[in-house]
Amino acid sequence: MTQPLASTSVIRNVLLAGILLMLAGDFLFALNDAMGKWLVASFSVGQVVLIRSIGAFVVLGPMIARQGGGRLFQLERPGLQMLRVVATTTDTALFYAAVVYLPLADVMSFYMAGPIYVAALSHFLLGEKVGWRRWAAILLGFCGVLIMLKPSSAALSLSSSFAFVGSIAFGFAIILSRRLRGTSDTNLVTWQTIGTLLVGAVMTIGAWRTPSAIDLGAMLLLGVVSCGAHLMITRALKLAPASTLAPLHYTLLLWAVVFGLVFFGDVPDLRILVGSAIVVLAGLFIFHRQKVVETAVPPENVPKGVN
Repeated sequence: MTQPLASTSVIRNVLLAGILLMLAGDFLFALNDAMGKWLVASFSVGQVVLIRSIGAFVVLGPMIARQGGGRLFQLERPGLQMLRVVATTTDTALFYAAVVYLPLADVMSFYMAGPIYVAALSHFLLGEKVGWRRWAAILLGFCGVLIMLKPSSAALSLSSSFAFVGSIAFGFAIILSRRLRGTSDTNLVTWQTIGTLLVGAVMTIGAWRTPSAIDLGAMLLLGVVSCGAHLMITRALKLAPASTLAPLHYTLLLWAVVFGLVFFGDVPDLRILVGSAIVVLAGLFIFHRQKVVETAVPPENVPKGVN
């Protein structure tokens, strides 16, 4: 009797560790997004992305050294790797471009639709069967996005378009990550970081502003926080079922509302609240149906953070 009880206790502790890591990782991602919004108010998007990418190598450097630098060039399906770099770079750049003018919660609400795009794209790009219930949830999720987007000539802003297109790029990145599931996290994150670094460098031409020591430290810290959050969520997915962790990812939206209100005085309007509620409900139902149909949600379906 003692051994089964001990085994159950260990399983519960591991599950709890996974949940706590997921919550901590999402908190760090939300903090990263709030810091990014604060920085792009004073510096160009390109400069923030460039220095942020350099800061990420504080975390990536030891990981690259541990696995060996040569393994970075042993690419599985290089074409898909390149497409993923393009998708993640587009996602990151457009996120920061959107938060220049939009409240953090508004932008995050668009990105919470990522799992809905994944479910729809999986049918066409991965040949996965999507039943009528999930299609209904996908259509409902798109209705939520349209409510947030408010697509009229008078209301559709360039910033909203940035958030919308960036969230689609985020969905593509998740799909491509599923196709590249045999590639190490170190390789995937390193190449996407190199991609954002190069794009940031190009975008910074003619838009460089010399930062103070505090601002430079904040931009470097941005990269450290983002990488740390990614690693926490990756570890969480190895400790607990993705079906358990997936709903916790929506705490990002809660933190975005809190940080937006506390640091920027942003209060989401009714349109954003209604649209994001629809998106979250649709996303949760999609996760539920995947669990029912497949008995487990693939880890790649869980967003690894917006940027």
